[in-house]
Amino acid sequence: MSEQNPVVDEAEEKHRSRAIYILPNLFTTAALFAGFYAIVQAMNGRFEQAAVAIFVAMVLDGLDGRVARLTNTQSQFGAEYDSLSDMVAFGAAPALVTYEWALKDLGKLGWIAAFIYCVSAALRLARFNTNIAVVDKRFFQGLPSPAAAALLTGFVWVMIDNNFTDASTFVGIPVRYLACGFAVFAGVSMVTNVLFWSGKDINLRRAVPFAVPLVFVGVLAAVSSYPPGVLFGLFVCYGLSGYVMSVVRRVRKLRAAPAQK
Repeated sequence: MSEQNPVVDEAEEKHRSRAIYILPNLFTTAALFAGFYAIVQAMNGRFEQAAVAIFVAMVLDGLDGRVARLTNTQSQFGAEYDSLSDMVAFGAAPALVTYEWALKDLGKLGWIAAFIYCVSAALRLARFNTNIAVVDKRFFQGLPSPAAAALLTGFVWVMIDNNFTDASTFVGIPVRYLACGFAVFAGVSMVTNVLFWSGKDINLRRAVPFAVPLVFVGVLAAVSSYPPGVLFGLFVCYGLSGYVMSVVRRVRKLRAAPAQK
């Protein structure tokens, strides 16, 4: 068996890091288009279509990395392009959609809330790129930007689907202020050090109990029955899960501390 030439391997690795592969970047471009489409629709007052487009961008964003790994076409270009696409689809687009629908009538408070979300998405993506080699793959440090976008635009989608306007009230609170709160919460959550489960430790090739496919089918059935409400509810639960687990871990540490003395 011949030994591999390290010089050749290094040259090949450099070539791969600089290469531009069509297939995964097509998915990234499609996600970028969905984010841009959401902005255009929001400018035209079609907020429900804008919200749906951002959820479509989420699906496409989840596919590009998996396609790259399955086809062995990862590259540094693809990673950087994906981050730029995410900034448009999950940073600028949700902020602008929410601002146009509910926040612009709040004056300075509205655009500040939208900017907090937007700049938090940029900081989140920059931190993700710089820490990707050192963080635990099982968890995200801070709420991932697609989940934050789903949380914010999911709220807009649910309100519109139930005939609420920005001037309406929900449980006694003006909807525009609820939107402001969601924008700030989603933005701050992206830049915290709270850990959120990434799902990357799931092995799709491993055998699972029979109940797991049934749960998956149940979730799909629930989503198909009422997409706005179910999707929004799922991402609200995910957005709170990191904080809940953080409290649980802290309580466990406090309980374990006396036993170690």
